[in-house]
Amino acid sequence: MAEHGQSRIEQSPAKAQRSYNFQRFADGWALFCENPVGRLGLFLLFCFGAMAVLSYIPPMLDPMYHPMTGVDPAISSSTGPSARHWLGTDNLGRDLLSQLLTGARIAFMVGVSAAFISIVFGTLIGMIAGYAGRITDAVLMRFADMIMVMPSLLVVLLLASLFGQLNIWIIVLLISLFRWPGVSRIIRAQTLSLKQRPFIDMARVAGASHLRVIFRHILPNVLPMAFLYMTFRVTSAIIVEAALAFLGFGDPNTVSWGMMLQWVWKTGHMFQAPYWLLPPGICISLITLSFYLIGRAMEEVLDPRLRREEGL
Repeated sequence: MAEHGQSRIEQSPAKAQRSYNFQRFADGWALFCENPVGRLGLFLLFCFGAMAVLSYIPPMLDPMYHPMTGVDPAISSSTGPSARHWLGTDNLGRDLLSQLLTGARIAFMVGVSAAFISIVFGTLIGMIAGYAGRITDAVLMRFADMIMVMPSLLVVLLLASLFGQLNIWIIVLLISLFRWPGVSRIIRAQTLSLKQRPFIDMARVAGASHLRVIFRHILPNVLPMAFLYMTFRVTSAIIVEAALAFLGFGDPNTVSWGMMLQWVWKTGHMFQAPYWLLPPGICISLITLSFYLIGRAMEEVLDPRLRREEGL
């Protein structure tokens, strides 16, 4: 009977907390949809998502449109836009539109994967450091400081120069390993505040374990901030991958926007083929802008002080 009573005491604040979290999510989503910056970011993101989905169609229509191996037998040099190739072809006769659509898929894969891994690392380490405190907190935060001060792009370039061109998933892992410390410090600060709240004390009194308190009560409250920083981490991951590919350290078996820029520069078409140079550069700028706009809108939702007063 005593154990059953303790379970009811613990479930009651947990249920109330879940209801509060759901209502807060609904209110936040309504505020986000009212924000023109957020709507513009979602529209751009939807456009690039459509490009990523459509990237599977051209190779199905004709093997000539395969972004890596497809070659137009009638073309032996870079040509401009035409009815057969809407954006033109590269110096080998490969269709640029197919490469651009595939680049959208790679950008999503790299950006979201690297950001997700870094957010998972940062959130877990931040919650553990903030909740445990003392020696655990000091050790984890000093380790985060060491990673934070390292020049991540330079380290990745050094590794690429040592081991040659890196696989795309190795690039994703390296990007994520250098992007979690900033998130961990933010989550740690939130955890330090949350663990002093009454509902955390009630869960402890009810007999909840430390793991249950962290993942059942603290995690739902820090997730909105984690998702906010994930949007910014996506932009940095996409830019880092594009920079590595442009410098010649990307995955040669992957058609990304950075690789397209590397090909146009390496073949000497930088100023002779704007139809080849401009589309990937514009896409990199717009997709990073879309995630940035979504992040800014989420930041205004999470921080009422940033919201503009009505009529201003």
